[in-house]
Amino acid sequence: MEYLIICLASLAVSGLTLFSGFGLGTVLTPVMAIFFPVETAVALTAVVHFANNCFKLAMFGKAADWKVTLRFGIPALLASLAGAWVLVRVAHLAPWVEYSMLGQTMAVTPVKLLVGALIAFFALRELRPQGSRTVYSAAWLPVGGLVSGFFGGLSGNQGAFRSAFLLGAGLHKEAFIATGVVLACVVDVSRLAVYAGLAGSEMVAGNAGLLAAATLSAFLGAFFGGRLLKKITLNTVRRLVGFMLLGLAAGLMLGVL
Repeated sequence: MEYLIICLASLAVSGLTLFSGFGLGTVLTPVMAIFFPVETAVALTAVVHFANNCFKLAMFGKAADWKVTLRFGIPALLASLAGAWVLVRVAHLAPWVEYSMLGQTMAVTPVKLLVGALIAFFALRELRPQGSRTVYSAAWLPVGGLVSGFFGGLSGNQGAFRSAFLLGAGLHKEAFIATGVVLACVVDVSRLAVYAGLAGSEMVAGNAGLLAAATLSAFLGAFFGGRLLKKITLNTVRRLVGFMLLGLAAGLMLGVL
């Protein structure tokens, strides 16, 4: 049963995250955690996430805007160190609210509430009518990198902030997706080592079959998402990202994710 549920989640979310630039790790980690200890779920998800990003990089990498990548990526990498440093000091803060839903205990922590509120802010700005929307010009890319990197180190949700800023960088839809994939790969390379140290490589090796199936499912999701990409407009991508940002923000603020 775990093979079916995890593979279906990988397939569906990988296709959606191709457009949004985030979501695979956010959704797949809780799904993995249904069947495995949290540390194992983190390690398995990290491997699937990195492999899927490498696959998408091979598919779309040539369309990336490398000037945008450098201006955004370097500040993001540096800021992620600061975010991780802060995380060590706030990780043990008690949740502000705890409640039960469907037999599970949900916890609203200060970090999740802050990150969720910021993501919701960016999402609502993207969903406003085009004439009233404030566009983040290329001058904001280093700031976006700092915000994305910091909250990536703090909570692992850098993709949502990255997408919010890249939407205003003047990229066409292929470049938007490809640039996000390159930036995701850069971050994954650094954090994969941390996750390996957290969960242990033996946990990954012990679930190699499931890992291979989930990774293949994610590849298929990205492949079919790439076929669909040719049939949609940048405005559709923008609106999809906005609604997914709102869903992610609500999940964080309510303690579901």
